[in-house]
Amino acid sequence: MAIYTKIFSKDIQLIEKKYNLGKIIHFKGIKKGIENTNYFLKTKNKKFILTLFEKRVQKKDLPFFMNLMDKLSKYKINCPKPQRNRKGGFLIKIKNKTGSIVSFVEGKDKLKLSPKNCYEIGKNIAKFHRASKKVKLYRKNSLSLKEWPKLLNKIRNKSKIISPNLNSLMKNSFLQIKNKWPKNLPYGIIHADLFIDNIFFKKNKFHGYIDFYFACNDFLMYEIAICINALCFDKKNNKFIFNKKKSTNLIRGYSKIRRFSDREKKSLNTLCKGAALRYLLTRTYDYLNTPKSAIIKIKNPREYIQKLKVHNKFNNFKNYYN
Repeated sequence: MAIYTKIFSKDIQLIEKKYNLGKIIHFKGIKKGIENTNYFLKTKNKKFILTLFEKRVQKKDLPFFMNLMDKLSKYKINCPKPQRNRKGGFLIKIKNKTGSIVSFVEGKDKLKLSPKNCYEIGKNIAKFHRASKKVKLYRKNSLSLKEWPKLLNKIRNKSKIISPNLNSLMKNSFLQIKNKWPKNLPYGIIHADLFIDNIFFKKNKFHGYIDFYFACNDFLMYEIAICINALCFDKKNNKFIFNKKKSTNLIRGYSKIRRFSDREKKSLNTLCKGAALRYLLTRTYDYLNTPKSAIIKIKNPREYIQKLKVHNKFNNFKNYYN
């Protein structure tokens, strides 16, 4: 989440006309995240999030995201529920941007996860995958392996600003990952962006997910690879150190609900490398291209240089699971 487009009282009045939310008594921009503009909205009795879609989210994908969250809510997955406007649709036009309003998910993200938290997250990801299997929707992963060369081409001449050898690291890693990328693994709808700030806890217990705007159909194990990168490293003095206890608990929690096949286990190292490279590419691109006028906290791509190098030292499932 971020603020690229500023909204004012007249925009709030438009929202009140278009939606049956009640009078909005407070609104405030949210700085977290990097993809879209987000505002917190409050009425007398309820809270909502307004999102204006800015960057990688394409308009044609919005019905998928809205319908996915709507259906998951019905399957008892605690996630933002899209609000219908007075005409029955999910979308609104503000400042020449397409937007949506969703329910506010109570709780908050944790600054630091324990191994026990990772177990809970793993278990709830499996529940999400089980529920999403019932949802008959499809969206291809717009940031899949096939798309990475395009990002590489866009950033290769500037990447040395971040690190002198970054371009060669990304290029060589891509070729190695491409040669080992798995086929025919269990497949379904994944969240595809389960970072610590997209997972909410309440009273120290898992409570729900937010930010479904990368959700797509892909390998279920790729979700675990993304989570290992996002949740199972500890930062100490600007170094990111892999925490095997956390990854073990994440995998164990997931396996409580859905068991991994042997092929999935064999693929984990390659998928972890791929997930690390995907975020290294997008963070590098954002670092080099985000306008200075944006009210946003830019995420440092150097984190994923370290993580990719860790995965490059590993070669099997036992590196991630005791």
